[in-house]
Amino acid sequence: MAASSAAFAACLLACALLFQMCVASRKLTALVQDQPITMTYHKGALLSGRIAVNLIWYGNFSAPQRAVITDFVSSLSTPPSPQPQPEPSVASWFKTAQKYYANSKARFPALSLGQHVLDQSYSLGKRLGEKDLARRPRLAEPRHQRGSPSRAINVVLTADDVAVDGFCMSRCGTHGASPRSRAGRFAYVWVGNPATQCPGQCAWPYHQPVYGPQAAPLTPPNGDVGVDGMVISLASMIVGTVTNPFGNGFFQGDADAPLEAATACAGVYGKGAYPGYAGSLLVDPASGASYNANGAHGRKYLVPALVDPDTSACSTVG
Repeated sequence: MAASSAAFAACLLACALLFQMCVASRKLTALVQDQPITMTYHKGALLSGRIAVNLIWYGNFSAPQRAVITDFVSSLSTPPSPQPQPEPSVASWFKTAQKYYANSKARFPALSLGQHVLDQSYSLGKRLGEKDLARRPRLAEPRHQRGSPSRAINVVLTADDVAVDGFCMSRCGTHGASPRSRAGRFAYVWVGNPATQCPGQCAWPYHQPVYGPQAAPLTPPNGDVGVDGMVISLASMIVGTVTNPFGNGFFQGDADAPLEAATACAGVYGKGAYPGYAGSLLVDPASGASYNANGAHGRKYLVPALVDPDTSACSTVG
């Protein structure tokens, strides 16, 4: 009897450990967090003041594709009446990131759409490494630009035929910062279009997942699986940039592999989310598309849950 009980207990322990390992590595599905998620402030510099979000289009993007992402960036700030975004909105979602600044001396930055740079000639080829990503944002710093480069977030967006080191294997996007210089530092973001390379990894829940529970993919609100997937990654990386721009802001865990406000809630988009299920979402009655936030110019988007520092839990929009 004792041996049977011991075997049963060992089986439970093994199952628990297996579940923890699966949850820790999952990127496509929900991380069901029972314990509080504490984001520690490491006393580093944060972005503040007016910040331009410059978009660098590397490769071929159609005008409709560029419009989807441009409108998302415009949605991050609350527009003046009489054209407010209907709730739940991207602007309200982004205000969760503002709560982090209550624990610092910096004022929450006011993001606005900056300049566009089109590189349709693939000037560095169709395979980019980490150094190329760090170099590309300099295109968004024309010599006539006023102000310090620290007043910008430079976003590199790579087309679906551009291979980037680590893309689809360990990441869908990333963010970082330029080296220190007399001109100051600027933050940058990279996000790739996963449409042809890994939609099951970087465009879930709008594509069948590569692994894990299999459910029918949802209909993307802007009719483009790759670009709607890019919006999810871009939303996560922009929040990471605002709350942890230089690697010593708000995060949990190891600084070399931090869990940030959005990445700590990977796969959670609505209430009741669990592995293989994005959560309860809104559905457009006309198109059948699933989304959770309204944006500029009548757009609809899917944005990730964020860790709310007031509750130390993943908070969904709406």
